[in-house]
This record gives sequence, structure tokens and C-alpha cells, in this order.
Amino acid sequence: MQVVTKPRSWRPDSSLVPRLMAVGVLAAAAVMAPFAQAQMHRPDMGGGHHGGPGMMMFGGSPERIGRAVDHMLDGLNATDAQRTQIKQIATTAAADLKAQRASARDLHEKSMQLFAAPTVDAAAAEALRQQMLAQHDQASKRVLQAMLDASKVLTPEQRAKLGERMKQRRAAMQERMERRHREPQK
Repeated sequence: MQVVTKPRSWRPDSSLVPRLMAVGVLAAAAVMAPFAQAQMHRPDMGGGHHGGPGMMMFGGSPERIGRAVDHMLDGLNATDAQRTQIKQIATTAAADLKAQRASARDLHEKSMQLFAAPTVDAAAAEALRQQMLAQHDQASKRVLQAMLDASKVLTPEQRAKLGERMKQRRAAMQERMERRHREPQK
């Protein structure tokens, strides 16, 4: 007697599907990570305030920077000379940071190409990561220098008052974030 078997349709092994999904999620994360990092550190894209104190002041047009400086100095009894000096410091820093953002965009483009390749070169990815870290460090140093320059223009009392205001704003923002997390999602 001859046994006739029907051809079986191919179905993936049950353990293969989760593995393929995990690989897909990891690949998507690798491609999207540079996008998220670039957004987080770009004041002109609404994310610059995550880069540390004062980052928001160093993005946008000279008029926007001037308004940010004025807003920061409101209530500190800053003189016109102080306002002018700090606006110049912020405008110069913003121009330097704008050039650095162009460099960051180029590195971002390279990362997209690298992770979209059929085979990802781990050594090239690490080299690119190091370049991105160096670029971020350079931008951070420029912001710090601008903040140090601005601090020399203000009196110790003005800096103390500004520090207290920043502390209050941070506490208010933390409270809003906690309230959002406590509220049920609609």
C-alpha cells in the first residue's frame, strides 16, 4: 500500500514570527534613533530646550533671540547696556550653532544611509557615533561659553534671581508632567 500525502502549505515556525518581528523593530529603532537625537538637540525644531539651560535662547532669528533675552531679563532690573551685550552674545552663539547644526544634519544623513544599507558596517556606525558625540560636545561647549559670557554681564544678585526663577519654572514643569501622567488617558 502506498501512502499519498498532500503537499503542505508553508507556514512559519511559531518561534520564527516573533523573532522576525523583533528584528524589524530593532531595525526600525536603529533607523529612527538619529532622527530623534537630531530633533532633541535642535532649537529651531522645538527641541532645543532639552539641551540644557539657555538652549532655547540660541535658535531662530535675531528678533526671536532678542525677545528670548528680553524675556529672560525681565524682572532682573537689567540695564539697556546689559540687554544689548547679552543679545549680542546670544546672537553670535546662535550663528555659530547654526553652522554646527548643518554639520549635524550631514552626520544624520550619513547615519540614515548607513542603517539603510543591505549590510550595516558596525565599524562605520561606531565611527559615526563618535563624530556625532564630538559634534554635540562642540555645540555644548559653545552654549556654555555663551552662558559664561552672559554671566559676566549680570550682577551676582541678577544671576541669583534668574537662578531662582529657573528653579521655579523647572518645578512647575515637573508638576505639569506629573499631573499629565496621573490623569486618565482619553
